[in-house]
Amino acid sequence: MSKRGFLNSSNPFLSENAIEKKSSQILDNDLSDDLFIGMTAQGATNKSIILGLILVLFSFIGYSMGNTTILIACAFLGLGTAIFAMVKPRYSPILAPLYAIFEGLFVGGVTLNYSMMFEGIVGNAIILTMALFFAMLFLYKAKIITVTQKFRSVIIMATMGIAVLYLFTFVLGFFNINMPFIHETGLMGIGISVVFVAVASLNLLLDFDNFDKGEQRNLPSYMEWFFAMGLIITIVWLYIEVLRLLSKLNRD
Repeated sequence: MSKRGFLNSSNPFLSENAIEKKSSQILDNDLSDDLFIGMTAQGATNKSIILGLILVLFSFIGYSMGNTTILIACAFLGLGTAIFAMVKPRYSPILAPLYAIFEGLFVGGVTLNYSMMFEGIVGNAIILTMALFFAMLFLYKAKIITVTQKFRSVIIMATMGIAVLYLFTFVLGFFNINMPFIHETGLMGIGISVVFVAVASLNLLLDFDNFDKGEQRNLPSYMEWFFAMGLIITIVWLYIEVLRLLSKLNRD
């Protein structure tokens, strides 16, 4: 079975309906607490920086270890942690750093695999990922792109479609069956990767908007970790998709 099947390719933290539902549930449970402190967008940004540093640190560790078993285990542990955080967001201050650790080890292992196959690809992937991140941040802050309900719905549908496609590919991998075009280097394969990178990039806009919506709705402070974790999930997905795209462009 291909290692590609283990790459996370969706973000479960994006749904407007999910945010609305959790907002009402959380506020019902927490507003009665005398110690209630509302989250802020700046607080979520600070938590994102912390998680990013943890991710980078453990990426170096995962890169130096180069253990495929650990890579696969961390992929599943990271996915399980993200799902548990969706169910129990109150535990996000613990779950978010754990996710960053697992995903850091995973990203380090994946990075090592690509660096062994393609010289210079990792540096280019990091630069392109960061360029896309700051481009999306500028577009959001400058209000060039506004995250409306319709925009959010379209991006979520596209993201879920990609997630289902990767899940289908993962299942077929057990039978040594490869989906056509996804991993191929022709125009179709490259075009698909470009679309995936574009969708992952647009997901960043939803994450930025979640920070602001969480503050506007006065959600409890632990939601800063929850939304920061969502942003890290998107960044990891974007980085993996960029690696895939560059690997296709670098193949003979």
